[in-house]
Amino acid sequence: MLAEKTVTVIPANPVLTMEKRGRKKLRVAAYCRVSTDQEEQQSSYQAQIDYYTEKIGKNPDWTLAGIFADEGITGTSAKKRTEFLKLMELCKKGKVDLVLTKSISRFSRNTLDCLGYIRMLKERQIPVIFEKEGINTMTLTSELSISIIGSFAQAESESISKNVTWGKRQSFKKGNVIFQYYRMLGYEKGEDGKPRVVPEEAEIVRWIFNSYLAGYSVEKIKKELESKGVVSSTGKPTWSAAALRYLLKNEKYIGDALLQKTFVADFLTKKTKKNNGELPQYYVTGNHEAIISKDIFNRVQEEMARRSNKRKVSQKKTKTEHGKYSGKYALTELLMCGNCGTQYRRVTWARNGNKKIVWRCINRLEYGTKYCKSSPTIEEYKLQDAIVKAIASFAADKDELIATLKNSLRIALIAGEDVIDTIAIENRIKELNAVMLDLVQISFRSSAGADYFDDKFKEISDEIKELQDTLKNHEQRQITTQNTQSRMDEIIKILEKENFNLAGYNDALVRQLVKNVKIISETKIRITFKGGLEIERELQ
Repeated sequence: MLAEKTVTVIPANPVLTMEKRGRKKLRVAAYCRVSTDQEEQQSSYQAQIDYYTEKIGKNPDWTLAGIFADEGITGTSAKKRTEFLKLMELCKKGKVDLVLTKSISRFSRNTLDCLGYIRMLKERQIPVIFEKEGINTMTLTSELSISIIGSFAQAESESISKNVTWGKRQSFKKGNVIFQYYRMLGYEKGEDGKPRVVPEEAEIVRWIFNSYLAGYSVEKIKKELESKGVVSSTGKPTWSAAALRYLLKNEKYIGDALLQKTFVADFLTKKTKKNNGELPQYYVTGNHEAIISKDIFNRVQEEMARRSNKRKVSQKKTKTEHGKYSGKYALTELLMCGNCGTQYRRVTWARNGNKKIVWRCINRLEYGTKYCKSSPTIEEYKLQDAIVKAIASFAADKDELIATLKNSLRIALIAGEDVIDTIAIENRIKELNAVMLDLVQISFRSSAGADYFDDKFKEISDEIKELQDTLKNHEQRQITTQNTQSRMDEIIKILEKENFNLAGYNDALVRQLVKNVKIISETKIRITFKGGLEIERELQ
């Protein structure tokens, strides 16, 4: 007969003995992390380092493989925790036998990350001991426990993230503005904690805005700043085009602030998304001292929109391809064909070693006579000479011209007057909203048919929309009137201050004064100035 079968249990020994490791002492590393400077002392950054240094040093069977500590870093993503990643690399290289950490939430608040790293370490026979939870990752049942506890840690992180987000949004509602001074050229934090203008930097900001309005491209502004040795807001000698566009669009330079431009879409990845209406935004006016006037700022926004929405004319890849703004030559923007309405392009002709600069209709240049039958090619010096003479005649009698412009402005403002009682309209909208709410309550209690209430709701809704449209149109007309006045005022100031005894053609002045130049024929052009005045000139 067979002897009775017996089973003997051999207990697991997850922390491998020194003999099995084949060396005298276990190489033990510790990982610490604190999220903020407000942690309690026993879980603070320095306290954790001291604790593990002492604990490993006191164990005669252990030798210190390193203390790895990340301070003030997120626990939801390992990518930003440089010390944690260093520890994992050492483990992969076989230079660590055991990892100690206070708790799963210190190790990671992302369940997938947590399990992924623990599995990687288990494959290399490296245990992780979580002291608070009393878990050793080499035990057979620990992965389920880690998954559950890790999920709680992740939920805790999500709760904290939601609380922080809620706090920020409450702050936004109160109009509390956060200033990122390291990105804001022209401002510094004042002694009272509020933004204070830095005069030297403010001059650079004004130069950037004015240069853009004068026709400079962002790339040209970038090159000018770098050639002059002007450093960026971060102290770097180089500027990025993106940083300049951000500066030109930043409403903080007029003393205002738009809050909640972006939001965190995923608390785990911390990925930021532009707010395109998913969440409310808050516009704060008069928050701090302005560097740029609202008129200049609005004109810059209009010009940026105009340049980005330029209709593409050229189908070929050339240096002056239209559809993309070019600030190199003023005429690239202003010169148009009188025959087909297409813009002209600057072309260099080279024959027998001689170079000649001419301007040609893009349609004629690319497609021959297919779309434009008779547009002439014009030599550049003739164009420039005619424009210089037109400007001189434009300003020949400054006083009379300024008086005419002022009168035109007065007529335009009178014509654009829109006298409405905005307060009365706003009060009426409030009344209708209140009526709508009352009607909702009545509909619940009434035996009347749904069609009756639907008709009433639509009637009130239509009136509200009509009133809102009236207010919106009034506001738009106000803006248009203000813009008209500012443009005319600008031309008048130029006429009053500018010396028109030009020694030669000037691109900057042409941009300031001229709206467009139309090629009428091979010998004639029509120059339309800002303000509406037109002058025809013969090409000599």
